[in-house]
Amino acid sequence: MQQQVQDTYDYRQYDRVWQRVSPTLDPYPGMQSGNGTAQPPAANPAPSFPATEISGANQTNMVQPNMVQPNMVQPNMVQPNMVQPNMVQSNMVQPSTAPLVGNLPATADNSCCMGMAALEMSEALQGFIEDELADRRYYMAFSCQAPGWARQTLRDTAEDEGGHARRLMAAYYLITGQCYHPAVSCERICVGPLCPALRTRYHAETCGGLHYAQAANETTDPCLAKLLNELSEDEYRHAERMLVLLERGMKQQ
Repeated sequence: MQQQVQDTYDYRQYDRVWQRVSPTLDPYPGMQSGNGTAQPPAANPAPSFPATEISGANQTNMVQPNMVQPNMVQPNMVQPNMVQPNMVQSNMVQPSTAPLVGNLPATADNSCCMGMAALEMSEALQGFIEDELADRRYYMAFSCQAPGWARQTLRDTAEDEGGHARRLMAAYYLITGQCYHPAVSCERICVGPLCPALRTRYHAETCGGLHYAQAANETTDPCLAKLLNELSEDEYRHAERMLVLLERGMKQQ
């Protein structure tokens, strides 16, 4: 190879050029030919390495640049324990999808009145229904035993008490979705003298009005509170009727 390069290129021309450029510079230090001219260095042969046979065991432990290793985390592969930003987690709170009523979301059962907020008053409503029906039976018996001038007022009061019971049973159905079946009473009612009976009914009506007002303050349902306040006002009006009857009854004694 060196002989071919020397035959192709005349290095004596290079020596003459170097003599003109830099006479003191030797372009090929340490390399002189037989005629005293500089000779280029011989090309170093490429180092040879012994061929090493790679066994199958060694091949499995070698990391190939284009092969995916099983223990390497790939950036585009979803790891089972990694939280993906675009995936919805099961324990994340989802925004409410309830329909809007105006600017406010409706309740879960789509009831803004006589719904879940009034459910805690169901037992109290049962008690009020039984009291109203008991008062109706008493006033019906009272109208049969009272003087003629007081009977119509007592019958009207009995009709009011029955109307209260029906309104309460309707509210109970709206709240619970079930019909309330009141107890059936067949007891015999003895009223007694007029004035003591009117005095007892006056206190019973005022207490009934107070109980309705207290129940209206305890509930958070606006419709039920309105109903209970109306019933409270009716009870106080019944008490005023009893007071008027008592005044007239005391005059005739």
